[in-house]
This record gives sequence, C-alpha cells and structure tokens, in this order.
Amino acid sequence: MSDLDLAEELRAAVGDFVRRARVHDEMPSGQAAVLGHLARSGPLSIADLAQLEQVKHQSMARTVGLLADQALVTLSRHDTDRRRVMLTLTTSGGDALASARRARAAGIARAIREDLDDAEQEIIRRIPEVLRKLQP
Repeated sequence: MSDLDLAEELRAAVGDFVRRARVHDEMPSGQAAVLGHLARSGPLSIADLAQLEQVKHQSMARTVGLLADQALVTLSRHDTDRRRVMLTLTTSGGDALASARRARAAGIARAIREDLDDAEQEIIRRIPEVLRKLQP
C-alpha cells in the first residue's frame, strides 16, 4: 500500500469513526464547536466564530441565538467596537460542553471494552500519541 493509499484509508477511517461517535451526541456539533472555541479561547465575536467554523455570519448568528436562549453563552458589546457582539461561555455552557464530551467519551470507552480484544485495545492506547505527531 502506498503512502497516499494509507493516508486515504486513515482519512476515511477517522471520518467514519467521528460520524459514528456523534450519533448519540447530546447537542448539535455546531453548538458544541462554538462552546469548545469559547472554552479554549475566551470571549469571541460572532464574526470570529464564523471564520473559525468556516460558515456564514448569518448561520453563526443563528447558532449563537440558540446558545444564548439556553443560557450557555452571554452576549455583550465589544469594548472598543460597539458594533461587534462578543460571546462569553457561561458556567452552564461549560457544564453542558463537559457533559457532552463525557457522554461521547463514555460511548467510545464502552465500544473499546465490548468490541475490541486485548491486542486491539493495546493498539488503541497508542493511537492518540501517534495521531498527535501527524502534522498535515
């Protein structure tokens, strides 16, 4: 198998894995992504989030509205540019994100325990370290 073929197999397998892991998500992936950005970066504008997620401003504004309605984020005006709306993660938002991550991790842990033999589990233990070394 060539390096390119291996890369395509890996890309497809990772994509399939992510889709299967998302089946039981507690919140839509777009909302979780926004909460994740805010948890990592602190307050961000709608425009910043739209750029990070590569979506239109209007789409991000809808997502932000849903998050604000659930009190997962707070909205405020930018200190120097009053036209910009800034989002801040609330404690409830942080809790919801942590819960969603735990639920996904629990599903993956269950699958590792139930679907893989000892040798496969040992391989799985090395995968995160190996993937972190790849810099496409």
